[in-house]
Amino acid sequence: MPFIKDIKNYKSIATIGLEKNVGKTETMNYILKRLKDEGVTTAVTSIGIDGETVDIVTDTSKPEITIYEGMIFVTSEKHYIKKRFQAEILDVSEKSTALGRLVTARALGEGKVLLSGPSNGTWVKDIIEEVLKKGVDSVLVDGALSRLSVGSPIITEGIVLSTGAAVSINSKEIIKKTKHIINLLKLDSLEGERKEKIIDLEDGIYKILWEKDIINKLPIKSILNFSQLEENIFQEDCSLYITGVLTERFIESLTKQSFLKNIEIVVKDFTKVFVSGEILSRFIRKGGKLKVLLKTKLVAITVNPVAPTGHILDSKELIKAIEEFTEVPVVNLREEGYEL
Repeated sequence: MPFIKDIKNYKSIATIGLEKNVGKTETMNYILKRLKDEGVTTAVTSIGIDGETVDIVTDTSKPEITIYEGMIFVTSEKHYIKKRFQAEILDVSEKSTALGRLVTARALGEGKVLLSGPSNGTWVKDIIEEVLKKGVDSVLVDGALSRLSVGSPIITEGIVLSTGAAVSINSKEIIKKTKHIINLLKLDSLEGERKEKIIDLEDGIYKILWEKDIINKLPIKSILNFSQLEENIFQEDCSLYITGVLTERFIESLTKQSFLKNIEIVVKDFTKVFVSGEILSRFIRKGGKLKVLLKTKLVAITVNPVAPTGHILDSKELIKAIEEFTEVPVVNLREEGYEL
């Protein structure tokens, strides 16, 4: 499948779901099996807890992560001892999660495992770097609910996005929410000299005058304190680089300004944008600009047309609608030809 051929080009991939029960774990299992069939040496972990046998929110059964012989996996001590196959321990972390230290092991057979990996993105990045040194070709990270941060280009090179009827039983709502995330992934990025000038700046908020080569750190801790600034920093064309999150309230306040055409906001990556599609579109329509410092590569989108309640949507119509605003493969893994 071209879907898998593309994934083979990345050292690290995150699987991210727009909601629980959209088929993210099913997507992970599909990728792992196909990579195994292609002879790709793989490692797998998660951010936070995933791979539960029963979904604790909806009380529905969840597919488990299947590990194959030779594959490296990273999970907590608690879940490591519950695995259903033999494995060789390669490392045990000094730091602990709520479920114990992290165990890095190589599977000596095939079986199921519960994944409960690092509790934050920085630790995930460290794990990826460590297991790549052990000879694996690619590392897959299973993103937990609402943990888009694992899709940051600072952590993984690309993402596979899962969407579907668990987001909403209304197809238009699914399409709207999916399109918003894709639009964030399509945001223009800074390139060349401009990118190099700010990529190593410490946390904070910076006013940048590119033509004058001036970068000033603003005397506020976050954009929540933006109204405390004595000067109107947008009286001249400039960029505002925010290392933290970009909030909806902040964008709404800027959208009301008459000088919006002078405003360019730069954030680290798409995971820092906490703004709805409607409000962001209004900001851009009025002349505002939003760019990212680092761009994330969307590799594929999987669609699960079945809701936890049993409601089933027309997957062909859903896929067709999503394909209209993305160039990556959009597939329903439950269709013929994608069987595990």
